[in-house]
Amino acid sequence: MANTLIQENTALKALGERVATIRSRRGMTRKSLALLSGVSERHLANLEYGKGNASFLVLIQIADAMQCTMAELIGDPTTTSSEWLLLRELLLSQSENTLKKIRLLIQEQISEIDVTTKGFNSTVALIGLRGAGKSTLGLMLAEDLGFQFVELSREIEKFAGCSVAEIQGLYGVNAYRRYERRALEETIQIYPEAVIATPGGIVSDPASFNLLLNHCTTVWLQAKPEDHMERVRKQGDLRPMADNKEAMEDLKKILIGRASFYSQAQFNINTSDQSLEESFLLLKNIVRNALKISE
Repeated sequence: MANTLIQENTALKALGERVATIRSRRGMTRKSLALLSGVSERHLANLEYGKGNASFLVLIQIADAMQCTMAELIGDPTTTSSEWLLLRELLLSQSENTLKKIRLLIQEQISEIDVTTKGFNSTVALIGLRGAGKSTLGLMLAEDLGFQFVELSREIEKFAGCSVAEIQGLYGVNAYRRYERRALEETIQIYPEAVIATPGGIVSDPASFNLLLNHCTTVWLQAKPEDHMERVRKQGDLRPMADNKEAMEDLKKILIGRASFYSQAQFNINTSDQSLEESFLLLKNIVRNALKISE
């Protein structure tokens, strides 16, 4: 309880300091900010001194009055310096295609590798939701190429010494993401030629997904929501349907939410459009052509 209170007080103090800093940067007095935001001077003073627990709506009023984002108030790392703020402003209005080009150029500058012109990596990563065919097709592809097949979820469990469900239940999602990144890093380092079946949620961690995009030849395996659900059930896992009458709607929302990340893959195959054998033949041809491997 005492630790929680200390954390809350520290967070409130940091919030107050950010409000005061942004207000000063804008050249505003506390009185002028009070008038513009409709928040009393006394409330603002308490907030800036770390004594006031402002509501979300009050913070919106203050952010609007100072013409800053909520991210600046709550301490988003991308608002912590003038360079970050200038970069954010430049990027906010850009299209997805332009942002992708910028990301690649930045990666090139950071790593000193021409990521826009380099050849395809001999580590192949299959991404997509559960039930898309990553494990089945990945194993078939690895055997065809003579590559190591890696089920990343199994590697995560090896590092943690327990199942994925236990990692998330006992230690939380953040711990799971750390194990996931470590497993991916070691897989890339250990196996110069591999086919990796990745967990569907790997796109949720930008650091891991950047690592994957920069070091692997990536293929997004898509499927219709109904096929995703049916394939998982056939594997004997009834959790997607357990106590959840809206499971299909939830699944569709997840697909929509992750589509922009999955679409960053270099190649895309819809496994609902053809049989398993046809999907494998398509995948094999795509990867062999990309890696310039003849039959």
